[in-house]
Amino acid sequence: MAAGGGGSCDPLAPAGVPCAFSPHSQAYFALASTDGHLRVWETANNRLHQEYVPSAHLSGTCTCLAWAPARLQAKESPQRKKRKSEAVGMSNQTDLLALGTAVGSILLYSTVKGELHSKLISGGHDNRVNCIQWHQDSGCLYSCSDDKHIVEWNVQTCKVKCKWKGDNSSVSSLCISPDGKMLLSAGRTIKLWVLETKEVYRHFTGHATPVSSLMFTTIRPPNESQPFDGITGLYFLSGAVHDRLLNVWQVRSENKEKSAVMSFTVTDEPVYIDLTLSENKEEPVKLAVVCRDGQVHLFEHILNGYCKKPLTSNCTIQIATPGKGKKSTPKPIPILAAGFCSDKMSLLLVYGSWFQPTIERVALNSREPHMCLVRDISNCWAPKVETAITKVRTPVMNSEAKVLVPGIPGHHAAIKPAPPQTEQVETKRKSGGNEVSIEERLGAMDIDTHKKGKEDLQTNSFPVLLTQGLESNDFEILNKVLQTRNVNLIKKTVLRMPLHTIIPLLQELTKRLQGHPNSAVLMVQWLKCVLTVHASYLSTLPDLVPQLGTLYQLMESRVKTFQKLSHLHGKLILLITQVTASEKTKGATSPGQKAKLVYEEESSEEESDDEIADKDSEDNWDEDEEESESEKDEDVEEEDEDAEGKDEENGEDRDTASEKELNGDSDLDPENESEEE
Repeated sequence: MAAGGGGSCDPLAPAGVPCAFSPHSQAYFALASTDGHLRVWETANNRLHQEYVPSAHLSGTCTCLAWAPARLQAKESPQRKKRKSEAVGMSNQTDLLALGTAVGSILLYSTVKGELHSKLISGGHDNRVNCIQWHQDSGCLYSCSDDKHIVEWNVQTCKVKCKWKGDNSSVSSLCISPDGKMLLSAGRTIKLWVLETKEVYRHFTGHATPVSSLMFTTIRPPNESQPFDGITGLYFLSGAVHDRLLNVWQVRSENKEKSAVMSFTVTDEPVYIDLTLSENKEEPVKLAVVCRDGQVHLFEHILNGYCKKPLTSNCTIQIATPGKGKKSTPKPIPILAAGFCSDKMSLLLVYGSWFQPTIERVALNSREPHMCLVRDISNCWAPKVETAITKVRTPVMNSEAKVLVPGIPGHHAAIKPAPPQTEQVETKRKSGGNEVSIEERLGAMDIDTHKKGKEDLQTNSFPVLLTQGLESNDFEILNKVLQTRNVNLIKKTVLRMPLHTIIPLLQELTKRLQGHPNSAVLMVQWLKCVLTVHASYLSTLPDLVPQLGTLYQLMESRVKTFQKLSHLHGKLILLITQVTASEKTKGATSPGQKAKLVYEEESSEEESDDEIADKDSEDNWDEDEEESESEKDEDVEEEDEDAEGKDEENGEDRDTASEKELNGDSDLDPENESEEE
C-alpha cells in the first residue's frame, strides 16, 4: 500500500512520502523522496537499483505511486490468439510503475528499460493526484484527484476511458474489489461504485478527516452457505489523516447499518499499511501499520462480525541506535515502511533516512508483545562535511587601511595610527604568546557610529537588520524594518533573508497580526511575501503545522467574520450615498441672473397712502355738493356758514379716514360718516 504524498504544506495532507513494495515477492522497493527523485532499491542486498529524475521534479513532485500487479498478463483464450503487438504490450506492463504528480499528470516508468514509458495527461486531472490503482485483470488504471473526479485510463492508448465526479470535495483514496467489478473511493465519506455502470452501490459514514488508505481484507464472506455475489459480506479497512483509529467496514445489504463494525487503535497517524488477505473465515487477518512516530504495530484478528472495543496491537516493533559509552542514550530510528513476505511469517522493514534507507527482513515472534531492535546505522551513507580548524590570525594593518564591519552600510572602523594597545598586540604575536582577546581587539578599533536616520537605511541593509532583530529580539530594529510600506522593498528583503530566519519571522508576524489593526495591514504584506517566496522551503518542514498553528487559528477567526462585515459595509455605503444625495439636492442654488424689475416695499407704501388720501377728499367734495343742492330754500348766509363749518369738519374727517384706512380699520363708508355727523 503506497503512502500518501508528504512534503505538502497542506495540514490535511497524509504524512510520509509515496513508497511501495513491488508485487514480485517484494524484490524491489520504490520510493519518491521530497526532492522529486524516484529511487528503486533492491530489498535483498539493500542496493540502489535505479534512480529517475522527472523533468518537472520540482514543480510537479510525485504525490503517489503504484506498481502494476503481477497478474496483469492475461491468459490466452483457446478461441482467439492475441496479436503479437498486444502480447508484447501486456507483458511490458508488468514492470511499470505509475507515478501521480502534484500538477495532475501521471507518469508510467519502466523499471526494465530504466526510462519513462509514457505520460497520461490529456483529458485527465487538473489538480493534485492523490491515489492510483491498477486493475488486476484489464490493465486499466484508476486515479483520483483534488479536482473531485475519478478517471479510468487506457494505459496502451494513454487516453481517458471514462471520467466521473466522485465526491463534492477532493477524492483522496481508491481501492478495487477482489473480483474487479467494484471500486471503493473516499474523500471523507466512503462510496462503493459499480465499475460497469459508474453508479454508487453503497455509502459508508467514513472519517472526520480525509481518508488516506483503503484496502479489502477478505476475499470470501464469513458465511459461505449463502450465495456470494462477489462483494456482499466482504470486509475492508480504512485509515485517515490525523486519526489514530483504523476502521473495518463490512459490505452489507442496503438497509443494514452503514457504520464501522470494528476498529484498530495505534499510537499515531498511520503512514504505511500492509496486510495479508484472509481467504476463508477461519484464517485471521494480519495487519502491519507503520505510524508517524516511527513504530510498527502488528495485529492478528479473525474478522467475524461486530466488535465494540477498539483492538490493540499484538506486537510493537521499534528500532534504536546502541548507546555508545556510559553517558550516551540510545536514539530511536524511524521505520518508514513495512511489508509482509510471501511466507506471512516474516516482515520487511525499511528504516533510517529517506535518501539512504536500510531494508531488513525480520522474523515475527508473536509471543513477544514488544520488540526493540538495536541497529547501528552510523556506517551508512551520510553527507560528509569537511571542516578545517585553523588558528585565527589578526593581520598587521597600517594607518591607511580601513576595516569594514558587517551591519548597516556606511559604518567604518578607522584604525588609529599607533596606539599602545596595538603595539602590545604585535609584540604578543611576534613572541608567539597567548592569543589576543576579543576585548583587546575591539578596544584597538575606533568604530565611528554615526546616527543614522531612516534615509540611510538601504535595501541591502534591511535583511541584515531584520536578521539581527530576530536573533536579538530587538523591538526597535524590528519596528524600523517592519513598518515599511514599500512592496518592492519588502519583496527584496524577504528574498535575501537566510532560510533559518523564516520561521522566527513568521512567528514575529503572527504576534504583530494580533495587535492593532493598523499594524496588521502592514504585517499582511510581509506575510504574503514570505509565504509566496519561501513556499518551497516551508513545504519541506515536517513540523510546520504545529509551528504555525497560531497563524492558522488567527486566519480562521478573521475569515469567519469577513462575510458579515462585508454585508454591513455594503449597507453602510448605501446609506451614506443616499444621505449625501439628499443633502446635495437641498443645498442646490439657482444659477445667478440679473433682475429685470426691482420691487421696493417702502416706496410703494408711501405712494399708496397718498393715493388713498386724494381719493377720499374727492369723494367728500362730491357729497357736499349734493347736500347744498337739497337745501336751496335756506338762506344763502346759512348755507355759507354751514358750508364753511362742514368744510372744516370734512377736513378733519378726511384726516381720520385716511388714518383708519392706513391702519386697516376703515369699515364704514364715507356717506354713513357724514349722515352721523
